[in-house]
Amino acid sequence: MEQPKHFHDDSSPLLPDPAQYRHLVGRPFYLIVTRPDLCYSVNILSQFMHQSRQEHMDAAMKIVRYLWATANLGLFFSSTNDLCLIGYSDSDWASCPITRRSTTGYITMLGTSAISWKTKKQHTVSRSSPKAEYRAMASTTTELIWLKRILQKLTVPFDQSIELNCHFVCE
Repeated sequence: MEQPKHFHDDSSPLLPDPAQYRHLVGRPFYLIVTRPDLCYSVNILSQFMHQSRQEHMDAAMKIVRYLWATANLGLFFSSTNDLCLIGYSDSDWASCPITRRSTTGYITMLGTSAISWKTKKQHTVSRSSPKAEYRAMASTTTELIWLKRILQKLTVPFDQSIELNCHFVCE
């Protein structure tokens, strides 16, 4: 889901019953634990809990329809998995039209299985796309180091280097 510019347009009226919108967005919030594909969309829609409008409700309904269509999707952990930590990092530079803050997104894999993911607005405004990408990589690196230490504490044999893949676009 791409964040439409009209999501921040104040010209349309507020929803008469925002509780329905909160309920609709709050439910997929729990599904993020097992569905990384929902993380970005729910992150965007949750920003409008207090000032929800019809276009926000329409986007939330799209998520509900997507959930019904993909109810059979989930996480899979293979017993023959290669124990290598891989991180994938990306950022959406200045994605918020109001604050101009970027959004960080990452997913970490243990072999072929996704084990952690996150989508979050960055705390500071980045002056360029590479700076936003560096901040996203720093967040991903922190998570990867934390996961490596957990694996070591669990005495999982882990002697490989950690791989970090990032998405850079020159502008």
